[in-house]
Amino acid sequence: MKKQIDLKEYEYELPDDRIAQFPLTDRSSSKLLIYKNGNISENKFSNVCDYIANDSFLIFNNTKVINARMFFKKATGAKIEIFCLEPFAMGVEKAFALQNECEWNCIVGNASKWREEVLEKRFTIDGKEHKLSAGKTGIGEDNLIIKFKWDGGHSFSEVMNATGSTPLPPYIKRKAEESDEEQYQTVFAEVEGSVAAPTAGLHFTDEILSQLKKRNIDFDFLTLNVGAGTFKPMKTENVYEHRMHKESFSVTKRFIQNLLNNEVKTRVAVGTTSVRTAESLYWLGILPDKISKDNFELEQWEIYDYMNNELPGIRTALENLIEYMDKNNLHTIEGTTSLMIAPGYDFKVTDIMITNFHLPSSTLLLLVSAYLGKDWKRVYDYALKNEFRFLSYGDSSILIR
Repeated sequence: MKKQIDLKEYEYELPDDRIAQFPLTDRSSSKLLIYKNGNISENKFSNVCDYIANDSFLIFNNTKVINARMFFKKATGAKIEIFCLEPFAMGVEKAFALQNECEWNCIVGNASKWREEVLEKRFTIDGKEHKLSAGKTGIGEDNLIIKFKWDGGHSFSEVMNATGSTPLPPYIKRKAEESDEEQYQTVFAEVEGSVAAPTAGLHFTDEILSQLKKRNIDFDFLTLNVGAGTFKPMKTENVYEHRMHKESFSVTKRFIQNLLNNEVKTRVAVGTTSVRTAESLYWLGILPDKISKDNFELEQWEIYDYMNNELPGIRTALENLIEYMDKNNLHTIEGTTSLMIAPGYDFKVTDIMITNFHLPSSTLLLLVSAYLGKDWKRVYDYALKNEFRFLSYGDSSILIR
């Protein structure tokens, strides 16, 4: 890929009134933009199955948004917001299962008002009152390390559900409401760990999933825990200098085998998180220093050194992963990816993409541009001129090259 990508090429004007502040009551009633072979049209998302061929295989992200935003009050009355990003020095599943105490990397709002004091708040589970405390134990790269302690013998997952609130994106200018606890989750959300929803999946309903099954369209789920870095703006003029955020993922052997069995089908990735994970999976299966060294961490730019090489197909990558799992008696592969999909990227797994409309000059828009080329501008111009709603609670698109 070229070493200079000018961020200004990915700017567009997004008026505030085009950013959806609330979801539609009916998930599937949102608008659907259809880009197919350069032609653009629109429909309702409830009809999305009309644009998915029977020989397709859909890839969903089944991550579940956690109540990551907690509010404490100091003795002086000052409010402190603690936004839990990810567990410190351990995996999400283990951190959620801990009782009594755990440490998390957090963003702290109103941090200048909080010095050494240990913050406390009361909460109730099953009618019994308990106490949660939070104290600073260290400074991370872009965040603070917070130690939480609580009584009652409950898991941190239970504590977070009882004390936290839905972490709506920063461009939604309102407080989270009770309805967001359901609306900001996909209907197939299962694996706790995200601080942001995989928003393309928000449009799917149980009825649409049933339609897919009736048409014998296969689908399966991987997990990428979406981090707050997905909202991090790119501030460097040259995209190549931007530091991509790292996100954890897990993929079951069943998913890899299912993907392998459906290798010849049209692969439809639902959301940019599914795209990043599926594409990362390919590279982890073929890069020489990954499987051989138990190294399931993909860095931001490392795959681009291989782009001009003659590379194995997706079947080889998946077979390598299954062989590794069989050898090590594993049912799941866990890892992290910082993969930056930008113009110049050659998609290995994704044939069709379903995605919402993204912020100007964002890594997500770069991913769409890598897929559509300069036609991303035509797609976004159409959406802006035809009253599409943007971002997390906004409308959707299906992009077919």
